[in-house]
Amino acid sequence: MQEFQVQKTDLHKTKIVDVDSAPLKDGEVRAKVDLFSFTANNITYGVAGDQIGYWQFFPAHGAEGQGLLPVWGFADISESKHADVPVGERLYGYFPPAEELVLSPVGMRAGQFIDGAEHRSALPQGYNVYRRVNAEPGYNGAFDEARALLFPLHVTSFCLWDCMKDNDWYGAEQVIVVSASSKTSIGLGFALHEDADAPISIGLTSGRNASFVKSLGYYDQTATYDDLSSIDISKPTVIVDMSGNGDVLGALHASLGANMKHCLNVGLTHWEEGAANKNIIKERSEFFFAPGHIQKRIGDWGAEGFTEKSNDFLMKSMIASKGWMKVREANGLEGLSEHYQAVCDGKFAPDEGLIVRF
Repeated sequence: MQEFQVQKTDLHKTKIVDVDSAPLKDGEVRAKVDLFSFTANNITYGVAGDQIGYWQFFPAHGAEGQGLLPVWGFADISESKHADVPVGERLYGYFPPAEELVLSPVGMRAGQFIDGAEHRSALPQGYNVYRRVNAEPGYNGAFDEARALLFPLHVTSFCLWDCMKDNDWYGAEQVIVVSASSKTSIGLGFALHEDADAPISIGLTSGRNASFVKSLGYYDQTATYDDLSSIDISKPTVIVDMSGNGDVLGALHASLGANMKHCLNVGLTHWEEGAANKNIIKERSEFFFAPGHIQKRIGDWGAEGFTEKSNDFLMKSMIASKGWMKVREANGLEGLSEHYQAVCDGKFAPDEGLIVRF
């Protein structure tokens, strides 16, 4: 089988590597990957790979210094040595950019199991859960592409909205969403738009994406990086930063001053411009880790409660995406290679989603 490797110290360098398929042990299954999405979020996994442990989920074969960027998608069981996981079962979850993955199912439930592989045991459990989609009421494979593209991103959008609401918006009267054209930002913009109690929302984006961001109709105002003066700095403000661009964030913090009530740092869509800036107010900034918020809410609501609340939002945002998102398909790992640099450099069209299908 083949896998798509990147160089950990230079994410622009990639190669497709042939790997021998490992024979199954008792209790293991082989999942043949059918399709997965690839977005700027996957690049973020590489940028933050050492800090959060993303490289540890799927170790690359061969040369040291190579890594596999985790992806979200669907796979079918092609071989099984597990009594409760039959051949043909379809899974949704976290996979390597490869043709197959060997799993060790534990924690069996009708609708899901956990990969019990030893090297994943200390990693965030939310990434180790595999949904057995054939057991889901009303499962419809026609939504697989949109689900692969948006569910991993919009669950973060849901958590951001819920976190801000739970903290009474940090006392803010407006929310600035930096990198407003990213799909996670769009999900957050949708959540704010749907919430009558939410503060005013401002989508901050590049000049080339401003028309698209306005056309969404989710943000109350659209501003561009080269015209920050259009933002009312007299209002208490919370910033949600998807970009990781230190210069933009520093300029916002400096101009808002005491009115910068809180800053949630989420993504790294501008990862190559992510140098620290002396104007960033660190004591009112925090890194937002969605799996941590999910665990908090599971404690508050129970696992079923979180699933019910988040899935209700995810279905609504996925349906709404039909109005703005076009799906572009790539053929296997060679197809991913053709589009990879555009995604890596943030040049993939914001109204498109890339699906790699085998």
